Amino acid sequence: MLSNYLPVLIFVIIAIVMAGVVIGIGFLLGPRRPDSEKLSPYECGFEAFEDSRMKFDVRYYLVAILFIIFDLEIAFLFPWAIVLDKIGMFGFVSMAIFLGILVIGFIYEWKKGALEWE
Repeated sequence: MLSNYLPVLIFVIIAIVMAGVVIGIGFLLGPRRPDSEKLSPYECGFEAFEDSRMKFDVRYYLVAILFIIFDLEIAFLFPWAIVLDKIGMFGFVSMAIFLGILVIGFIYEWKKGALEWE
C-alpha cells in the first residue's frame, strides 16, 4: 500500500524543499530599500482616511451574501446543462423549481431595496 503512495510522498517532499529554498533565496538576496511610500498604509489607491476597524454597513454583507447565492446558482447550472439529455424531464422540472425559488428570492430582495447602494 505504501509503495503506491511513495512517489506522491517524494513529490510533496521535493516540492516543499524547493519552495523553502526559493523563498529563502528571496529573503537572503532580495533588495531591502524601505522608504516612506512603501511603509505607508495603503487602501485602494488612497491614503487611509479612517480607522481600519470601522464598522461596515450591513448592506455590504447582504450584497456579498446575495452574490454568493447567485454565484452558486450558476455553479449548479453548468453540470445540469451537461447532463440534461440524460436526466430528462424530471431534471428539467427540478431545475425549474430551483430557479423559480431563486427568482422569487431575488425579486423579494429587489423589492426590499437590498440591491440599492447609497
